[in-house]
Amino acid sequence: MDEELRVLTERIQREAQGAAAPAYERLAATEDPDELAAVLTAPGEPLWARELAAVRLGLAGDRRAFEALVLLLNHRDPQRCAAAAYALARLGDPRTARAAAALATNELRVAYALYPVRLLVRLRAPESVPALITTLTRRLHPHDPYRRVALACVEGLGALADERARPVLDRALAHPSLAVAAAEALRRLPPPGTGE
Repeated sequence: MDEELRVLTERIQREAQGAAAPAYERLAATEDPDELAAVLTAPGEPLWARELAAVRLGLAGDRRAFEALVLLLNHRDPQRCAAAAYALARLGDPRTARAAAALATNELRVAYALYPVRLLVRLRAPESVPALITTLTRRLHPHDPYRRVALACVEGLGALADERARPVLDRALAHPSLAVAAAEALRRLPPPGTGE
């Protein structure tokens, strides 16, 4: 068990204390993907149970977890977002990048865009750079409250090293909270005129 999965299971075990403990033990121990998938659609299941089932299915490459993981990726609880991103990165579903791009660029949910942005960087999909450019462009106005999202976009564009990011990274240099990261990201881009 890697560190991310260990942290997730310990957190969910704490959430499931008391009367729910036997249900947690059953879900944590089962090797039956159909039992896990049933939790995702059964009425009345607690959020911790749906999360545990979705993450376990996602890590196993079972695409029945996709919709539940996308919902969790956009949750108000950062720990749930992180767990969903972790599982989605390993799921291998071709819809993942499109969904992450939609969440990252949704201005109504920008407060929860940090993990979709980070997932896009990890996926390195065709949707990644355009979505990060769009999201960062919207963050480059005075008094924008979502600096962590903007910084994740800057760092991600540097990691992806795509020449298309140069104009928005140049604009980010003018923002004191982004300037150092933007300069580093620009250094990672190919020299102008050389292409990818």
